[in-house]
Amino acid sequence: MTRIISSLSEIGPNYDALLCDLWGCVHNGIEPFPEAVAALQAYRRSGGAVCLVTNSPKPRAGVEAQMDAMGLPRDAWDTIATSGDSARAAMFSGLVGERVFFIGEERDLPFFERMKLMPDAPEIARVPLDQAEGLVCTGPFDPMADPADLRPQLLYAKTMGLKLLCANPDIVVDRGETREWCAGAVAQLYTEMGGESLYFGKPHPPIYDLARRRLAEIGRLPRDADRVLAVGDGIATDVQGALGEDIDSIFITGGLAARETATAPGGQPDPERLARFTETAMVAPTYAMGFLR
Repeated sequence: MTRIISSLSEIGPNYDALLCDLWGCVHNGIEPFPEAVAALQAYRRSGGAVCLVTNSPKPRAGVEAQMDAMGLPRDAWDTIATSGDSARAAMFSGLVGERVFFIGEERDLPFFERMKLMPDAPEIARVPLDQAEGLVCTGPFDPMADPADLRPQLLYAKTMGLKLLCANPDIVVDRGETREWCAGAVAQLYTEMGGESLYFGKPHPPIYDLARRRLAEIGRLPRDADRVLAVGDGIATDVQGALGEDIDSIFITGGLAARETATAPGGQPDPERLARFTETAMVAPTYAMGFLR
């Protein structure tokens, strides 16, 4: 049964490292949450390590720059693992070919920059759909538009047998009070249409492998998996991913599932609503709290 807690400090001493989601837990897409920042800073002061694990399609450097611009203090985290870096490594390995049709916004073009760790990887060319060997999706062309608008392109791609590389398995995110579609919605639609989608963020294993490598790089990877704790507001991404990796999790109910769990701003989830929500999702987080604090 999921235990509702009031703060990270209640259980923090039981864990040596956090795999902490960003959007919905540490910030809202516009600014950081002060209580979440304070909780991470306190956890690090007590000796814990924080790896920010995000389904952002951006490379790590891009997320760092974004966090700096947003005002997230550097002393709130130790390292970062992004689904973008995990997906880029797969792309440069030729998983969907060397000529790809890109579905995404112009701001995500750094996704195609060469990786220092793969200097001999082939160039990846962005080409029109009728010349493509595969699809690369960092998100819809327009995050406010219905993903179904992409049906004509996806139908053609499916007919041609093209695989879709999804750099962000999230379905939606909330930017402030505005809900936006993510690459996961496009990949889900493609799969429903009979196409093949390949995922590289939470809840899928590659991003957790990357997170462990990031912690190992700074000498902070716990020897025992039971000393690692995942934190996130996505029941189907953060919590499901933690279960798949056999690690404990904190479900932040005040993010994507605030309405379903009756979590008011600054409050805690309703126990009965939380129980019904997790039962329906068939996913049981170890802990839950309204907001990271």
